[in-house]
Amino acid sequence: MSKQANPLAIGLFLTGALTLLTMGVMIFGGGDYFKDKNRFVIFFDSALNGLNVGAPVKLQGVQIGNVSEISLVMETDTDRIYKPVVIEIDPALLRNTSGEESHGHTKKQQQEAAQRMIEAGLKARLETQSLLTGLLYVDLNFYSDKPINLVKLDYKNLPELPSVPTTVDEIRNTADEIINRAKQLPVEETLKNLSDTLTEIRNLLQSDNTKQSMTALAKSLQETQKLMATLNRQTEPLLSNANGALTDTRATLRDFNRELLPVLRAAEQSLAAATQVLQESRHALNAVETLADADAPLNQALLEVRNASRSLKDLAEGLERQPQALIYGK
Repeated sequence: MSKQANPLAIGLFLTGALTLLTMGVMIFGGGDYFKDKNRFVIFFDSALNGLNVGAPVKLQGVQIGNVSEISLVMETDTDRIYKPVVIEIDPALLRNTSGEESHGHTKKQQQEAAQRMIEAGLKARLETQSLLTGLLYVDLNFYSDKPINLVKLDYKNLPELPSVPTTVDEIRNTADEIINRAKQLPVEETLKNLSDTLTEIRNLLQSDNTKQSMTALAKSLQETQKLMATLNRQTEPLLSNANGALTDTRATLRDFNRELLPVLRAAEQSLAAATQVLQESRHALNAVETLADADAPLNQALLEVRNASRSLKDLAEGLERQPQALIYGK
């Protein structure tokens, strides 16, 4: 007969196995159970199809946390439905410039950190992990050019981060806006005016005046073509004559240059000779001025000649009055 199993031993065995299993999960799970996480809530207006709990949370492409909760909240006053998404961020993955971990475990520290990030332009957006699976993840990035939209709904006393629409939603919203504006345009009135305008243009083209104008225009074009042909025929001889005249003029100028060159050389020699004559005349004038000076010998001789002439004149006058003075003397 078999021995009955001891219940105490079985209980101890199961307890030890559960303990080892729990320790293994904690150790091989990366020790996430012992880490303090910063938790934030984000309210998305977009559909959450493809976003699951555990989806990664990335900051500029680097995973810093994951999605820990997705739920629905209905506001009783307005019957509006909100979709809060709670994310957990590992502060060990966010470090300052000194390499130290950014601590923010308390409620106040998390709110201050959230406010600093919001002021810097941090916003959340849903992005696609893979086009095949359609799974989404939360992408945190800085969008300073987009407005800060906060729901300001107290959800589990968590600090809120703003969100922006997905790229698909922005394209859809832009397309809807274009369609709405197109619907507001007076399309029927515009089409009617266009039809009336086309009718008037057709009537104008089919009118007798237009046909006569087209005929006159065709005749004018023919006459213009004939005139241009005549001008072409007459222009060719004129151009030939002008070309010949230019050639003759060029030859005449060339001959004139050849004949003018000796004349210019002779004129240059004449100018040189004239310059030399002027220089010699200047020397002669300087000599005459020297002889005509008051102290010059020539001037003294002229004075003596004048005095002698005056004496001869006086003698002649005296002899004329007393001719016997030559015989008897005075």
